[in-house]
Order: sequence, then structure tokens, then C-alpha cells
Amino acid sequence: MMHVRNRYLLLCDLAVFAVSLLAAYAVRLEGWDWLATDNANVLLTYLLLVSPIRVLINLGLGMYARLWHMASLAELERIAAASVIGGTTSIFLGYVAVAGLTNSGGRPPIGVLVLDALFVAVGMTAPRVAFRLVRRRSGRRATRNPDFLRLPPALIFGAGAAGQIAARELLARPTVGFRPVGFLDDDPSKQRMTVEDLRVLGTTTDATKVALLTGAKFAVIAVPSASGDTIRRLLQVARSAGLETRTVPSLPEQIARGTDGTPVRPVRIEDLLRRAPVTTDTAAVRTRVSGRTVLVTGAGGSIGSELCRQLAQMDPLEIVLVGRGENSIFEIQQELVRRFPFVTLTPVILDVRDADRMREVMQERRPVAVFHAAAHKHVPLMEQNVLEALRNNVLGTKSVVDAALSANVPHLVLISTDKAVRPTSVMGASKRIAEQVVQQAARDSGKPYVSVRFGNVLGSRGSVVPTFLRQIAAGGPVLVTHPEMRRYFMTIPEAVQLVLQAYVMGTGDEVFCLDMGEPVKIVDLARDLIALTASEHEVPVEIRFAGTRPGEKLYEEMFFDAAHARPTAHPKVVCATETELTDEIVHRLNGAVAELHGLVEEPRLFELIDGLVEEFAADPAGGPRTAV
Repeated sequence: MMHVRNRYLLLCDLAVFAVSLLAAYAVRLEGWDWLATDNANVLLTYLLLVSPIRVLINLGLGMYARLWHMASLAELERIAAASVIGGTTSIFLGYVAVAGLTNSGGRPPIGVLVLDALFVAVGMTAPRVAFRLVRRRSGRRATRNPDFLRLPPALIFGAGAAGQIAARELLARPTVGFRPVGFLDDDPSKQRMTVEDLRVLGTTTDATKVALLTGAKFAVIAVPSASGDTIRRLLQVARSAGLETRTVPSLPEQIARGTDGTPVRPVRIEDLLRRAPVTTDTAAVRTRVSGRTVLVTGAGGSIGSELCRQLAQMDPLEIVLVGRGENSIFEIQQELVRRFPFVTLTPVILDVRDADRMREVMQERRPVAVFHAAAHKHVPLMEQNVLEALRNNVLGTKSVVDAALSANVPHLVLISTDKAVRPTSVMGASKRIAEQVVQQAARDSGKPYVSVRFGNVLGSRGSVVPTFLRQIAAGGPVLVTHPEMRRYFMTIPEAVQLVLQAYVMGTGDEVFCLDMGEPVKIVDLARDLIALTASEHEVPVEIRFAGTRPGEKLYEEMFFDAAHARPTAHPKVVCATETELTDEIVHRLNGAVAELHGLVEEPRLFELIDGLVEEFAADPAGGPRTAV
């Protein structure tokens, strides 16, 4: 009842109730002579009895609390429900109760009651549908505006639900910069059909011909759930037809990123590498997190910040944001304050290697789970900073694990990497030793402290995609290390979903990995990025091969031995059953941790690594490993 139009609808409904009953009597009794009989008294009694009841039914069904100019099928269902419930109730009361309320004992004829119910249904529907039609027609008038008609035409690839929504939004938003003129869809049953007043003009193979006929300059790919291969094919089709491409973001993407509802965006590299979406048991995560404290180290980094975003959606009592860089912690804190105002945020500027301070924070905040994402990750850089790599990735992990144990934290998840498998780099070896630290803690305490491995993360700081994009923006060349260099790729949200899934699945010292599909050639990635940004550079961008860098190998692995990978309850997650930690390895691990607290010469650092990571390759090229 807050909106003016809804008060008018209430008055309109009351008028409909009276007019419908009069019309029902007139139709049933074929005229107006009945007004001079007792039927008029019966009519008045019936109207006074059922009108308040009909209003109460409408109020209960929310008929006066909806924006009818935005009506959809949900609102039509409400009208139908109100009509059926109100009509049935009115017929029953008219047939049973009215006779007892009139002096003559008369009641409305059954035909009048049925006609009245039908007329009321039509009378309540008409003004509500009219609101929606007026809104629709006003929107359609905007599409006939000369300025809108001067916008460049666009074809929508896909006439399904996403295509329909895209067409509706583009017609309503001339600020996007183009106007839809038709659909292309490969489904034979949709050919020559009409969606949102736009025709399906052919299949995607007809793109060139249809683009010439319509003068289209843009293609909107409206299949947000399609695989990367499908997006790649549609992108090639659009380019062949001379169309600039856009795509419709998926609903989860819009929710996760808090978009402003913009209906389309440019095609991105993650669209071309897209796999079937990874589903997370969010109910199980929410059960463990809701109303409790969680702690994230490296909270300002790419993975850490996304972890905070997804955890904040689970209604935690508090998120402790631990990080060494004040600017990155400030940025994620401000974002979370804006998006999740009811979650308590505790920023802690702290180097995870500070064991005493780490223990204080854990014991003060008492988190239910710790997600350890703080690490050094750049392979060539760590080859030149061996001691720092080991201290941060090994001692930092040891500090976090020990602090979690001292505070009796039930769960801990270490963010690891595929580079920890048969490592050829210091960074990879340091992460493998960090896995051993977690494994030892789980073995000794019996707590589910687990590790999670995944490949390269698209868009993370310092990763290959931002690097290539900077080189492309500078006009090239794009530097690729080797034509056969391959890597596994996943998006940041996918990586975090794996972390959360490992959190709820872990029971001991497992190492979890995502089924990441086939690895991608880095040179193919470079070509895709150049193609996606083709409109931004006037001359072709060159690709050059610079040779492998220290610590790099041509391909990465997720397991030490495929036979050690076993399935889990989640179809996209596998568990790597690693070699059991022997007492000798544990002794070496403890000794290495003790040594790393002091100054250690690099030859000795490599001896420590060799003693803990038997699979540590001497050198990617096959020669003996020497200090850098």
C-alpha cells in the first residue's frame, strides 16, 4: 500500500467487484428487470460479504505490493492465484452464506456466481497488464528515436534465454552504443522465429551474409554457459564476418563482481579457456563459516582477496585480513566494507614469518579456519632470491601452522601450486616443502590440515596474461619463452572454489587438485590475446621466442605419479596421495627449518632442498643444479 498506483488498484478492484456482479446478473437474467425484485437485496448482501474477503485475499497474495509496470510471469501467476482463490471462495459464500443473511432467504443464481468470478478475474488482470504494456510501449518508442536508429546494428549469437535478455536490455539501453537487429542461432527449431520482436535470421554460418544484409557492425555472443571451444568458434565466425565482438556475462559473474547491470562486455581470454563450471558445496561451507571467525593470510593478493569475497558471502562473524602490504589490505578492506557491511573485518599488517605475532593473532581471534595464501610465487625472481623464497614459503608456512595448532584451529588450507610436483624451480621446491610442513602437522595433530594445488591463475598479479597485455599495448613484441611451453590455467574464482571445496572435504593431510582439463600452449594464449585486442593496434603485433628462463620447464604436472591420484566425492576434484613422511624426512625438515632462521649460503640451501625434495630436478636442461 506504499505506492500511489497500488491504492488506485485497490479502488479499481472494489469497482470491478461491483461492476462484475452487476454484469453477471444482467447477462444471466438477460436485462435489468431483476433490479425491481428481491435480487437487488441479494446482490447487495453478496457484494458486502465477498468484497472485503477478496481484498484480504489480494493483500495476502501481495497484489498491492508489486511494481506492475515490471510485471512478468511471476505476477501473472499471482493474478491467477488471486482469481482462483477469490472466485472459489466467493462462489462458496454466495451459494451457502448469503441465503442466511437475507430476509427472503434468497441467494444468487449459480450462473451469476460463476460469471462474477470470471468477470472479476478479467477486471483485476486488465489494469495490471495495462501498466506493463504502457511501460513496454514507451520503451519501444525509444527504439524508433532517430538517434537510436543511427546506432550501429548488432547481431546476437544465440536466441535462448540469455539472448532474449540481451536483446531486451540493448533495446532499453541505447547508451551501450549499438542496437540489435536480429539473432543467429544454430538450433533448427528457432529458424525464422521471433524473439523480443527480432527475427532469427539464420545460423552462425550465415553470419557474413546476414551482416551484409543488415549492415551489422557488432556481434553479441549470448551463450554465457558455452565452453571455451564454442566461444572461440563463434569469435572466429564473427571476425570472418567483419564484426566486432561482445559477450553477455553470466549471472554468477555479475553477482560475484557486483556489476552495474551492463548487459554486455568485451570477450576476455577466460571466455576462450572456459570449462564446465566448478560447483562448490556452498551449504557445507556456510554451515562451518556462518557466525564464526575465519583468517586469511595474503588477504590482499589475487587469491587471498577472492577468498575473502567468497567467504564474506557465507555470513561469517569476522574475517581476519592478514597481509604484509598495507595498501593491498586497505583496498580489499574497503571493498568488503562496501559490499558486505554486516561482516566484521579485522585488518592485521603482519609478515607471516613473525611467529610470535602470528601466534598472538591466532589466539586472540580464535578462527574456525585458516586459509594460508601468503607466498612468493614468481619463478625467475625466486631463482635469484633462494633464501628469501625458502624463508617466506617454508618458514612462513611453519609459523602459520604452529600458530594455528597453538590456538587449536580446527581447519587449515595451504594454497600450493602444480610447480611443487617434480619441481625444477626454487619456488616450486619451496612450496613442496611447505606441503610437507602441513602434512607433518596434520599427521602429528590429527587435524584436517590440507593443501590445494592448481595451475596458473588468469589475471593474477604478475601472471602471464597481464604481462602479455602490457607488451601488446606497447606495440609488441610479445615475448614467449618457448613454442612448446604449456601450462594449466584456471580463473581466480575457480581456484578459490577449489580451496573452499578442499576445506569441507579435508579429513587429514590430503593434497587436493582440480581436474583442469588439457594444458594450453602459451604461444596460443599469446595469439588469442593479440586477436582479442586487434582493434586496439594498427599494425600486427609480433611474437618472439625468448628461450626458457631459470627454473622453468616446458610443462607442469599435478601429481608425482598418476597412479597416486584418486577420485573424491566431487567430480572435478581429485586427491593426490603423496609419499608418507618418514621419520628421516621429518628430522631433515625440522633441521632445515632451524637452519633457515639464520644466514645460509646458497650451496647449502640447495643441499637442504635436495634432502627434502627427492624429485627436485637438477636443472630443466638436465645438468646439475648450481647456486644462482
